Amino acid sequence: MSLAARKIRMVMNLRRSGVTDTAVLAAIERLPRELFVLPHFHDQAYEDQALPIAQGQTISQPQIVAMMTEALQVKKTHKVLEIGTGSGYQAAVLSKLSRRVYTIERFKSLLQEAEARFHHLRIHNITSKCADGSKGWKEQAPFDRIIVTAAADGVPQSLLDQLAEGGIMVVPVGAERGDQVLLRLTKTPEGVQQEVLTEVRFVPL
Repeated sequence: MSLAARKIRMVMNLRRSGVTDTAVLAAIERLPRELFVLPHFHDQAYEDQALPIAQGQTISQPQIVAMMTEALQVKKTHKVLEIGTGSGYQAAVLSKLSRRVYTIERFKSLLQEAEARFHHLRIHNITSKCADGSKGWKEQAPFDRIIVTAAADGVPQSLLDQLAEGGIMVVPVGAERGDQVLLRLTKTPEGVQQEVLTEVRFVPL
C-alpha cells in the first residue's frame, strides 16, 4: 500500500474514532508524517502508534495528536505555545490552524531537525527555541492556547500563569511509570475549569 493510501486510511480511522473537527483532519491530511519519523520507520508513519525519534523521545500516535489538537479548539487568530517540539509534527499541525506557534524543545539536536523540516515544508509561522519548557515563554505571553506534549507531575503553574483569560491548555499529568491522564484546563474569570479527557502515556516533562 502506498504512503498516500495509508494516509487516507489513517484519516478515515481518525474520523471513525470520534475526531470530528474537519479543520484538524484537513491539517493532518496536508502534512507528510513520514518526514517527521526516522527513515526506517517511513512505512509505519501512518499507523496509529507512537514511534521513536532521537534522544529517547517519541512522535505521538496520530490518534493522540488529533485528539489533543481538537481539544485545544484552535482558531486562526490564536497564538499557541507548545512545550516539547520533538519531531515538530504537532507544531506543524498547529501551524495550519493558528496565527502563530511558539514551540520549546530542551534537546538542541531535535530542535534543529524540526526547524529543518519546517523550512523544507515552507512553514513560516512557527517560532522555536531551545530551553526548559516547564518555564514557558514569558516574553511572548499571554497565549490563547498551550499544549504540553510531555507528562508533568502536576499542572505547571508557570504555564497556567501564561495562559490568557478564556484560554485553553491541554496537558498530560501523572508519574512517568504510573497512571497519566490528559487534562483540558480552561481559564475563566472565576478560576480554572478542569476536565479529564482520557488516559495517556507520555515521556516525562
